[in-house]
Amino acid sequence: METPKDLPNPEIALACAAVVFAALAPRSKLKWLGWWERPLARLAGSRWLAVLTVALFPMILRAILLPLFPVPEPRLHDEFSFLLGAGTLLEGRLANPPHPFWPHFESMHILTRPAYASAFPLAQAATLALGMLLGHPWIGVWLSASVMCGAIGWMLGGWLPPRWALLGGLMVGLRLGVSSYWMNSYWGGAVAATGGALVLGALPRMRRAPHWGQAVVMGIGLAILANSRSFEGAVFGLMVGAALTVWMLGRNGPPRAAAARQIIIPLALQLTLLAAGLGFYFARVTGSPWTPPYLLYRSSLTSAPHFLWQSPRPEPLYNNREMRHFYTGLEMSAFRHARGAPLAHLMEKTGYYWRFYFGPIFTIPLISLPLLWRDRASRQLLLMMAGIWLALAGQVWHDAHYAAPATGLFILIVILGMRRLRVWRWRGRPTGACLVRILPLAACAMLILQISAGRVPAQANVVAGWRWPAAGGLARTRVLEALDRSGGKHLIFVRYGPWHDPGDEWVYNGADIDGSRVVWARELDRFSNARLMAYFGSRRVWLIEPDLPSPQAVPYQDAQPRPMRFVQLGAPGIESLRSVEELGRKIHAQAGDRLLSCDQWNYYFTEVSGVMGPEVSNGCYSGNDRGQSISFENYFSWLQRQR
Repeated sequence: METPKDLPNPEIALACAAVVFAALAPRSKLKWLGWWERPLARLAGSRWLAVLTVALFPMILRAILLPLFPVPEPRLHDEFSFLLGAGTLLEGRLANPPHPFWPHFESMHILTRPAYASAFPLAQAATLALGMLLGHPWIGVWLSASVMCGAIGWMLGGWLPPRWALLGGLMVGLRLGVSSYWMNSYWGGAVAATGGALVLGALPRMRRAPHWGQAVVMGIGLAILANSRSFEGAVFGLMVGAALTVWMLGRNGPPRAAAARQIIIPLALQLTLLAAGLGFYFARVTGSPWTPPYLLYRSSLTSAPHFLWQSPRPEPLYNNREMRHFYTGLEMSAFRHARGAPLAHLMEKTGYYWRFYFGPIFTIPLISLPLLWRDRASRQLLLMMAGIWLALAGQVWHDAHYAAPATGLFILIVILGMRRLRVWRWRGRPTGACLVRILPLAACAMLILQISAGRVPAQANVVAGWRWPAAGGLARTRVLEALDRSGGKHLIFVRYGPWHDPGDEWVYNGADIDGSRVVWARELDRFSNARLMAYFGSRRVWLIEPDLPSPQAVPYQDAQPRPMRFVQLGAPGIESLRSVEELGRKIHAQAGDRLLSCDQWNYYFTEVSGVMGPEVSNGCYSGNDRGQSISFENYFSWLQRQR
């Protein structure tokens, strides 16, 4: 029996059916398809009511669907990092002081030194913090998707007649505002899309009638981009800025005094304040106003570079096996694939973004691109889209929200294409008008199919496919709920199996670790674990093994002891490994001046350090005789080379 994740994408069939119907339908059927045009035009007559409708549409529909698709639980690294940022803001801080037992709380996409903070920009965290104030962080997500659709509707109103702007806003709500992972996770996307829409929407309004109010709107949009998708936002902002500059310097531009007073000075003041604010934030997190948290994170914890033209960094010393596997295994594998097969990687990335933002239905209007290229304003927009594509093409990783600043640009090009398509006739028949009338109906049908088909299976990753995003983080949530019902405060040691998926991380905490009812901690060596338990002496201590079929918290004293999995000697957070010379002296003192097998030497290493020895078949002995004896010097020299 075919599993749900193998279901074919029905959007292809819907797009093909729309084209065939438009080509073959009798003339009498074509007018009926446009039943929605007249009420849409009436609603579009009130611009602000139209924007409000566009904003409320996804918000209300998603609320209605809550019985079918409840509030999502966080599962992925990025989501927990944003939630940490939100909690930090609610504590009235931009960063938290480092915890004295920070090695137990290290995890992906967070900094533990010089401050305990999210590695990501602040905008999505601020959205989640607003949700927390209102009762739940997802409320912030829910509101941000609504604001995004409203902002895009407003943006389209600067470029298009009212009814086309309203249509575009509703269509982006159908595609992204209800069923996508932007609404159904904590990853973000809607915030950066809002910033891009404000920037792009202010551009035509300033061209028509320069006013400092529109410059303020553009500055707000740039600030949102700088604090959400910094790199892609900077590229998008520079392209819009270039278009604005070309207009101001052209024959149709405003007088220089008016341009300075209404555009240049307001934007310059806002950008100066933005730079000062970012510098202050950077200094609070990294200690330097010139070093963003994400840059410090990438340079201190990772090996793989973010861009294809960069070279890998030397491997850092890791304090746990899972983070090393994530950064030197998964990330480096992605980098090698991108560098080793650049064309295949580019096609894969392009297809991913196309499926999320356009898909088969929104691709149909793009057949008008050659006609759009002839128009100067449209050509400028197409060049912006090409610039965003180039910015994305140079990155190793890709997720749909990387391109979020250009969301409004994408839907604008689609609607411009629909306007061109509407006047196309085939054999004297209004085939183009029929297509334009049927495309919104196809988008509605697609959303209905997404709702009817249900979620992606829970064991799958959250992806931007046609299905409703998977429900993740349920096992971790069940453990939390069980401990909440038991009352009191708890410390949970997390122990992973040897084949653990590093994408399924459980060790994440709030901004105030010591004040949290439940503290998640990595199980390290027995000496570190004992000190942490003494620090949290009043808490009940548990062990959880996420890789078991049904993970449950068990009292730590009842759990089977296990040495920590091997990490490289010199690991800064593992006290017994920090000094290589002292470790060697302790092993030698315990074992004496003898010849032992590699397994025997590993036994003494574990006794001294509390850390499991590395696999001895990896070059510790020569030949096939595992039992052969070697000197301490040979063993320790081999041990220092292990990773």
